[in-house]
Amino acid sequence: MSASGYQFQRASGVLLHPTCLNGPDGIGDLGPDAFAFVDWLQRHGQSLWQILPLGPTSFGDSPYQTLSSFAGNTLLISLDKVKTAGWLTADDLAERPTFNPDRVEFGKVITWKTGRLARAWENFQTHAGPRDRQEFQAWRDANAAWVEDFALFSALKESLEGQPWHQWPRDLARREPAAITEARRVLEVAVSGHCFGQWLFASQWADLRRYVADAGLKIVGDVPIFVAHDSCDVWANQAFFRLDTKGHPTHVAGVPPDYFSKTGQLWGNPLYDWDSLKADGYGWWIARMRACLAQVDIVRIDHFRGFAACWEVPAEAKTAVDGQWIPGPGAEFFAALKAGLDGRLPLIAEDLGVITADVEALRDAFDLPGMKVLQFAWSGPDNLFLPHEHTPNCVVYSGTHDNDPTLGWWEHLADADTKILVADYVGTEIHEPNWTLIRLGLMSCAHTFIATLQDVLGMGREARMNLPGEGSGNWNWRVPVGALEGPGGERLAHLTWLYRRRPEQDLPVREDPPAPEAEHLH
Repeated sequence: MSASGYQFQRASGVLLHPTCLNGPDGIGDLGPDAFAFVDWLQRHGQSLWQILPLGPTSFGDSPYQTLSSFAGNTLLISLDKVKTAGWLTADDLAERPTFNPDRVEFGKVITWKTGRLARAWENFQTHAGPRDRQEFQAWRDANAAWVEDFALFSALKESLEGQPWHQWPRDLARREPAAITEARRVLEVAVSGHCFGQWLFASQWADLRRYVADAGLKIVGDVPIFVAHDSCDVWANQAFFRLDTKGHPTHVAGVPPDYFSKTGQLWGNPLYDWDSLKADGYGWWIARMRACLAQVDIVRIDHFRGFAACWEVPAEAKTAVDGQWIPGPGAEFFAALKAGLDGRLPLIAEDLGVITADVEALRDAFDLPGMKVLQFAWSGPDNLFLPHEHTPNCVVYSGTHDNDPTLGWWEHLADADTKILVADYVGTEIHEPNWTLIRLGLMSCAHTFIATLQDVLGMGREARMNLPGEGSGNWNWRVPVGALEGPGGERLAHLTWLYRRRPEQDLPVREDPPAPEAEHLH
């Protein structure tokens, strides 16, 4: 058995966040289109569905800057399923706006869906019978350790016009017991409404996860190492973060200057007080990972290198230049995490960027697979991301949510030397770079390969999910209506079979001709 306590099997899958799906309310949700996507994955021989963090997003709409590490994004709730459950009527949905089918218009979606969920809460209070009330209360009691704080945080934020928590009245910002008790009393209905929204999300996600499991698939989730300052995570656990007496961070996270940025990157997330977390037995982190693993099967940990050392920047700094490396919690953290997770660490270490020997040693001590991104593989034949350098214990990607889709990368970012090296490497002229990378990833000895759906569909820069450093315009791409009916799925299924990532899978019937480069390979 692996030192992680988890055994990866040779498999492949697709990266797609649920918000990118089709659906009637302007954003992908947990309704029929999500179940249809699971069917598509199974039908085309895939074993894994990788998603981004599921938490409730805030300013900027990023799933990596959420209001809570434990709560779900209620924008993903299917209103049609809420109607089926009896908490919305046809009249409640009669004035459904017309939404852009290709992009999530977050402002418009938020206004519509939060209004409808508020209506569902009104209907529940008025019409729910004893059994429904008991089920809701039982779920609320079972999740009280996080949901009560999150619901109060959300209700307070609404009542204080969306202000960040550190700008609230001091007694509420510092969670003085008398103020918190009074706030719970005054905001009781609103607090219960937020609990209701989380119950709806959890119920719908549980239905989808059961369907995924019944289809023989697993879900790969995502946990960012750092959390947003304006989050319930920090407000409810201030002792675990490096804050001053007013609740402001004393230091924030980032990365140092490098080839790509002369001033580095200033992320602004508060840093952990690892001594305080250690004194608590890393209980908050264990609870966070348990909550994530209640939703998914495998977890990708973003910015893994921060557990070995992270770049500390004074909070008042304007750039990341004046930072310094400080040690992270290291092996003792992962030992505690493994013990708290019943001896299993089903984790993928996001070890991209400049990775030092101590980071590799920490990753390898727990036998965690790292990541290989094929778009980054073309600096020369000694590049460790090239397939001949792969080891079995790693996860290969054609690209990630932060990359251009491969066709966009090829057209806009890959220089002439890169294109010559790719052609030389595969031994043929490149006609479809997306399928070249997908083939290379599937044939790798790595136990896991993940393609972005954009690459499978042959989409370019217009389908980019995120451009790091851009404060707006990200996270809003949606799968074009009907795109999953194209030939990409069958081509993916064939290559998945060919490279034995679903060895029990029958050879798919191919009605489309082989790709141009395939004619040279066979």
